[in-house]
Amino acid sequence: MRQFNIQSTSDPQFMAQVLDKIDNLTKPKGSLGRLESLAAQVCMIQHTLSPELRNPSNILFAADHGILAQGVSVSPKEVTWQQSYHFLEGGAGISFLCRQHGFRLMVVDAGIDHDMDYSSGIINMKVRKGTRDFSQEAAITPQEFELCLERGAECVDKVSADGCNVISLGEMGCGNTSASSVWMNLLAGIPLAQCIGAGAGLDSQGVIHKLEVLSGAVRRYRAGSKTYSVKDILCYFGGLEMVMAVGAMLRAAELRMVILVDGFIMSACMLAASKLCPEVLDYAVFGHQGDESGHKLLLESMNARPLLHLDLRLGEGSGAVCAYPIVQSAVRMINEMDTFRKASVTKYF
Repeated sequence: MRQFNIQSTSDPQFMAQVLDKIDNLTKPKGSLGRLESLAAQVCMIQHTLSPELRNPSNILFAADHGILAQGVSVSPKEVTWQQSYHFLEGGAGISFLCRQHGFRLMVVDAGIDHDMDYSSGIINMKVRKGTRDFSQEAAITPQEFELCLERGAECVDKVSADGCNVISLGEMGCGNTSASSVWMNLLAGIPLAQCIGAGAGLDSQGVIHKLEVLSGAVRRYRAGSKTYSVKDILCYFGGLEMVMAVGAMLRAAELRMVILVDGFIMSACMLAASKLCPEVLDYAVFGHQGDESGHKLLLESMNARPLLHLDLRLGEGSGAVCAYPIVQSAVRMINEMDTFRKASVTKYF
């Protein structure tokens, strides 16, 4: 497997300098709350007292899931390829958010089960036409897993070459809440029933059926597997777009980029990435807590504090991009506020 050289941002001596700068801005100590901790995190990521955010990009990975054949989602498979075109046509949720907040939107075919027209602007990184049905067999092979990691990293290299140092990742793939729920169950040790939600809109009977299907798949995996490595789990229950996002996260951290983490699926991908390289969490800014049933528990498993709680469950990178102005405010705070000394204001604490 490709090895990512991710450096921990921990540096107590430099952190002391960062906190000294923040604490000497013209405000009561700690009065800007999360903006202060966010500013410190960005300073540590970039290892500078004057951080900057450049050319933000949202990379959206799209792929299909074989598990969809088991009736675990209300969305028909063709929605994946239809929405992938729609993103770049400008009328989707993530489209207006990227325009509003100045994000470049890159849509990547990681494994859409359709013959795509790449003249539309969609990036061709297709590994195969959808995963296999993991209720019957492993979703992807180890070779396909490796290729997904490589191609996810390659997408980050593309935006990095254009000066991007803050990245959001999104997904499109009918059925990917099923894969995410199993990842959460097996990687975080959370009971599967607490990991499963309505996805794109299942009713209560649909959720019960989804639990039955996924429970059977996990039992079959445990009965046939001799090892339970992270790679094994991601291969057996993987989504092509999800593993590609894991590769993108790991490469972004290797490049010391700020990683804006979106909703339930991307949080599951960050959990997987952290099981491969724990240091990746130093670079993660969790945008929001969504409305999917297990998202709160998933975030808690990583000790993550989301910036927003807007009951979102769209995916696509929407919650991460919505949270970006808060990160901008944190960076503006440390760069644009005066110190007590410069403003000739008495430091009163």
